Amino acid sequence: MQKTAAWLVRYALEQIGVQFTFGIPGVHNTETYDELDSSPSITPVLVAHEGGGAFMADAVSRTGAGLGTLLIVPAAGVTHAASGIGEAFLDGIPMLVIAGGVRRDTGRAYQLHDMDQHALLKPITKGTWRVATHAEVVPTLFEAYRVAMSGEPGPVFVEIPVELQLIPGEVGELPPFPGPPTRGMRASVAELERAAALLRHAQKPGIFCGWGSVDAIATLEQLAERLGAPVATTLQGLSAFRGNHPLHAGFALGPSAVPASRNAFKDCDCLLAIGTRFAEIPTGSFGYQPPASLIHVDINPKVFGANYPTAVSLEGDAQEVLAALLERLGPIKVGEARANKVSSQIAADKAAYADEWLRHDSRGRVNPGKFFRALRERLPDDGIVVADDGNHTFLAAELMPMHAPRTFFSPSDFNSMGYCVPGVIGAKLARPDRVVVGIVGDGAARMTGLEMATAVAQRVGVVWFIFNDGELAQIAQAQQTPYNRKTCTVLPALDLEGLARANCVAFELMEGDAAIGHVIDRALAAAAQGRPVLVDVRIDYSRRSCFTEGTIKTNLKRFDLGTKTRLIGRALWRKLAGADTGGTR
Repeated sequence: MQKTAAWLVRYALEQIGVQFTFGIPGVHNTETYDELDSSPSITPVLVAHEGGGAFMADAVSRTGAGLGTLLIVPAAGVTHAASGIGEAFLDGIPMLVIAGGVRRDTGRAYQLHDMDQHALLKPITKGTWRVATHAEVVPTLFEAYRVAMSGEPGPVFVEIPVELQLIPGEVGELPPFPGPPTRGMRASVAELERAAALLRHAQKPGIFCGWGSVDAIATLEQLAERLGAPVATTLQGLSAFRGNHPLHAGFALGPSAVPASRNAFKDCDCLLAIGTRFAEIPTGSFGYQPPASLIHVDINPKVFGANYPTAVSLEGDAQEVLAALLERLGPIKVGEARANKVSSQIAADKAAYADEWLRHDSRGRVNPGKFFRALRERLPDDGIVVADDGNHTFLAAELMPMHAPRTFFSPSDFNSMGYCVPGVIGAKLARPDRVVVGIVGDGAARMTGLEMATAVAQRVGVVWFIFNDGELAQIAQAQQTPYNRKTCTVLPALDLEGLARANCVAFELMEGDAAIGHVIDRALAAAAQGRPVLVDVRIDYSRRSCFTEGTIKTNLKRFDLGTKTRLIGRALWRKLAGADTGGTR
């Protein structure tokens, strides 16, 4: 059987169940784009920038609706997409990246886009392949899929040389698609029994969950209720446990956590951690110290003991491990009484924290507490919230509870700014029946704002709430304490209404608290009719998040006395002397 590699790529992607590819066509992949244009099940999506395309593919995978797939040109397309590929790699998100490759049948050197793409992508992918023959195309793509979806998921890269796409070759009988790989459990019975015993005898057990537990939410709730244990989440895992569950304590652990979490875990003597690496963000720059009785569940054994020693390490898929652990745990006599006590304290702490925000004087600008309360009231439980990287991210984590799994996406460990605008598009394409909104800072919106035109082209109704304060607020706030100066974090003016007009999306202005509900209603109504909407939210950032306050203090404490004295003294001198603060608005 004679087939081109372009046809074979289309065939393999159809078998895998890919619904969308994201990228820009070029001379090294136009044949494959032409084939996809004839596919009854795959829609090739033209993006403004391959970096935006990678974020769209990432969001598709996070919805659980399929494997996010990039179809890009070699060299520049790969380097442009690298930030999104790196984000997926560090966050454990599967992604299939397909790029063209230079011709190998001409004998010529210094061809257009000629570079070693595999050397570039090796550190940020689970595997890379260069197809050598037509017969290798389908098996290679099936193997790449298996690697992307196995164990801790991640991105994979396949290079298809252009001459294979242009010229037909012999392929023989095509292999059948083997289907999704099984994940399984490697934890032993002895390890499970030991973990159950530690939890059974704990006086104040606690649960900490990340993205790795997002598909085990029902079992996780049963476990928390039986133990009477509070549950905190990582940033990426905000939707791994329902925010309206009585035992949900909130985001993060340690000094950077919200009050409900700090209080609930204050004397925790046994911590069950599921699907988290104990990375820098959820621990507030490693300001949290877990108890000696730390039970760590993860599908990737490399995370065990990486930052904190474990008493028991349970390797395997979260759902399977938690189900086995629940079976061995048996009834907990004090579980119900402990759950009532813990949930009462959590409810009181959450109410007090919310009240602090609602009473905060935002001086004519939009109060974050009031904004997130109004948005939560209007968003369905399965509505998807996509955040970017910035001050707004941690405000969302603290003030916007998630009510269903896979409903909050944000760049986490790689921490790429620019994720939200394209991420919203990917999420909506994958889940067209869901309400999808984005929360993005004005700094991040500058990076990928032109992808709004992609939303118009794809006819997706979404809303981007751009938190507009004229600064790179997260870093500006971190600069203020040690420097009393904001260097390169005050942004030049940007006409967001003009940005909306340029991209042909609807525009709304939210200037103060009185406008919050009306503007959200109008924006969601327009999105429901298939119109993308940009909302300019004149946000007030004068009150800091717990995360920002706690993390600054944690890092300051690490310095020796001489360094602390120098940093604090410099800031005080500049403040007293009225030194230039770098053009702060």
